Amino acid sequence: MKRISINQHVTFSKLIQGFWRANQWNMTHQQLNTFINQLVERGITTMDHADIYGDYECEAIFGKALDLSPKLKENIQLVTKCGIVLPSNKYQFTDGHRYDLSSKHIIASVEQSLKNMNVDYVDNLLIHRPSPLMDPMEITEAVATLVDDGKIKSFGISNFNEQQYQLLSHQLTKEKLHISVNQLELSPYHVDNINNDIITTMYQQQVKVMAWSPFAGGQLFDPLDDKGQRIMAVIKQIANRYGVSPNAVIISWFDKLPHDIMPILGTSKLNRIDQAIEGLSITITNQEWFDIYTATLGHDIP
Repeated sequence: MKRISINQHVTFSKLIQGFWRANQWNMTHQQLNTFINQLVERGITTMDHADIYGDYECEAIFGKALDLSPKLKENIQLVTKCGIVLPSNKYQFTDGHRYDLSSKHIIASVEQSLKNMNVDYVDNLLIHRPSPLMDPMEITEAVATLVDDGKIKSFGISNFNEQQYQLLSHQLTKEKLHISVNQLELSPYHVDNINNDIITTMYQQQVKVMAWSPFAGGQLFDPLDDKGQRIMAVIKQIANRYGVSPNAVIISWFDKLPHDIMPILGTSKLNRIDQAIEGLSITITNQEWFDIYTATLGHDIP
């Protein structure tokens, strides 16, 4: 599988596995360990986490599975996110719903993530969402400390628009630090981040894009509105043309973009993962890409 260079130290697999719902998969630690190994065998080596996933449980579940194959840690890349606080009984600070991008919170969150997964570092840390109270100097202070301590190998953001990216990037650059990744919502159903040019800006700034919810949270496979039905009708026609699944066509739709978009898969079903991988082996035409895009828009392009 194609590798995407994040910085001089880190590369990601073109497809990334997400563990947002790992606590709902009903897998034993051994079963999850087997699943992770099966992903790596297929070339999917980058694993996406966040401190809050599964009521703050998913990282620890993953860590216990990882402990069953210690050498596996050498063959995967770990991404985690912090900055969102959710109400929970897990910790004293989880007493409400807010964003906390203070230096203290960012560092403490990373240290807890390392403990949860029983690793010495993560390959990429993302600020999960921007905050109206965001202080770029505080974030920069935390990132510099974590880099110096060897606890993160690269840094990124998630759900940031162009202005928010520029604000933080300007401060980081002063300390010779770089935003390497922006994780954005993107799918054939949700194309706002194509239309608002944030992806173009990331391409220009050499910031890689991870796409969350690439299948629109199931809205494409079980359409609940005219828009979803319209898009899936086009995708199915293209899938029949190539003799592949709609999953594969959607991944090929991403691959057509000249930005090295990295879709994050959320399924635990290997057949769905294999269908997604198949999408990297086909190349839809420009016309087919625009057929899907205009189905999303609901009208022709100008």
